[in-house]
Amino acid sequence: MVDLLLDAGALLGESPRWHAAEARLYWVDIDAHRIHRTDPETGATETMQLGRPVGCVAPRAGGGLIVGLKDGCALIDNWGAAPRPFGPQMLADIAEQRCNDACVDSAGRFWVGSVTSDKTNPAATLYRLDPDGTLRPMLGGLLTSNGAAFSPDGRTFYHADTPTHALRAYAVDPATGSLGEGRLFHQFEHGKGRPDGGTVDAEGCYWSALWDGWRVVRLSPAGELLQTVELPVQRPSMIALGGADMKTAFVTSAGKTLTDEERRDQPHAGGLFTFRVDVPGIAQPGFGG
Repeated sequence: MVDLLLDAGALLGESPRWHAAEARLYWVDIDAHRIHRTDPETGATETMQLGRPVGCVAPRAGGGLIVGLKDGCALIDNWGAAPRPFGPQMLADIAEQRCNDACVDSAGRFWVGSVTSDKTNPAATLYRLDPDGTLRPMLGGLLTSNGAAFSPDGRTFYHADTPTHALRAYAVDPATGSLGEGRLFHQFEHGKGRPDGGTVDAEGCYWSALWDGWRVVRLSPAGELLQTVELPVQRPSMIALGGADMKTAFVTSAGKTLTDEERRDQPHAGGLFTFRVDVPGIAQPGFGG
């Protein structure tokens, strides 16, 4: 059963990340320029207001947060502190791009992609930001970098360029962070939802939130559809697994650009939803910088 944890009314809710030490869920509202920290036991939510879009957030291993903003990445040393730029601000001179989806690998590296508003020009990029501040482009020619997640052994990297409706899997060397050959992992039918944010569970299965698809799905390590969870909102944006036993799914959603009729059909669009799963998630590493 899907429950509404928080009727947040987010314009573009995204990037849910479970912080086990704090027992809190961090997530962002990109278009409202906000980072949220929610207690799932009570729904109590603290909000940090920024002055620019915040595409993604992740805890740091030593405390604080790393975020992807309009121009590039930044560190937040403690809750309420101002972000300070970290690493090259690779999007500073690209007006039509901002940071989007991201995840942290087992070595504490931040894999962060961009999105472009110019849909005629596939110029967005997936980058890898190392703890020493080195930034490397990993995949190019994208429109909307999304779905970043690693298999439990760290040897497979999952990624989606959302408008293609395709999830791809890449061989990755956990030691060096280099990407190898990519393959089609799962192709979604056009017109029935596009792969947005995702996560991997302890069995190596991949959960994907389907934008404009009213659902999240669980795929086997071979890319086969195993489970579908219908949601009361059209635009689920990302899923994370957390809670005390790592068996609670948290799903963000978006409420922007809906018509009046669409809003009547989904009054909780932009909300934060939860449901229980049988297989736990895996602890997400903190960024090492």
